[in-house]
Amino acid sequence: MEHHGRVALITGGGRGFGKAFGEALSASGAHVVLADIDGAAAAGAAAELTAKGLRATGVACDVADEEEVGAVVREITGRHGGLDILVNNAGLHAAYNRPFTELGLARVRRVLDVNVMGTIICSLAAQEAMRGRPGASIVNISSSAAYANRSVYGVSKLAVRGLTVSFAREFAADGIRVNAIAPGLILTDTVRAQLSPEEAERVLAEQILQREGREQDIVEALLYLVSSRASFVTGETLRVTGGFALSV
Repeated sequence: MEHHGRVALITGGGRGFGKAFGEALSASGAHVVLADIDGAAAAGAAAELTAKGLRATGVACDVADEEEVGAVVREITGRHGGLDILVNNAGLHAAYNRPFTELGLARVRRVLDVNVMGTIICSLAAQEAMRGRPGASIVNISSSAAYANRSVYGVSKLAVRGLTVSFAREFAADGIRVNAIAPGLILTDTVRAQLSPEEAERVLAEQILQREGREQDIVEALLYLVSSRASFVTGETLRVTGGFALSV
């Protein structure tokens, strides 16, 4: 129960990684707020957790909308007195893993609004609520695609790595650590629906460890980064990729 009495906000919390993060943190004692542009999915995920005796709330929120994010953070602060953990997980994924010339400007703008501006908006909105809270921690979700840079999606996740370093520097004086996780190919239901079998095989062939990544692999990385065991870790991106696209 390491996180007993702590409050965590998880964006994209209605499904996939976000829902798994919420379950893990609430099982560790935290009250989790699952925010998702799909409010029904967020409410449903929170209801599943509360049915297990865990503490969770689901809210509708578009991370690219500054007013909506601000309202969520103010609500959390009003109810709980502050915020201890922010997980910037909301993002647009495999369908945007295409070259700029193929995607079109409207879709390019949308993926950058969500993946990049969403991370900026949520981090800035949470700063005051997290200031001075013992063990305050932000974790951004980047991607192994940030190291390959073959697509609009990869560039957006490269930007998330850069934001992680910048916010780690800016928020250090407030006692807030900022790190990121770069997952490799984790075949969640969403990814399976969007990714062709051929592309999945190509990524697996580039891994050193020849097994599919599991959702729990990413959950364990998150639990480490928000724990006291990582109290001297900030500005880092932890790659959890099975050795995909290794570089020095």
